[in-house]
Amino acid sequence: MAKPNYSFEKRQRELAKKKKQDEKEAKKRAEREAAKSDAPPQE
Repeated sequence: MAKPNYSFEKRQRELAKKKKQDEKEAKKRAEREAAKSDAPPQE
């Protein structure tokens, strides 16, 4: 029976976590840009 490759599983979890974090950050950045462009210039 093959032994489990825990380092591979850990790496996959870390990549999934980073991808989710990056998507969340990109969404927040897009919302900020949309809010910035929608708001009239303040003087």
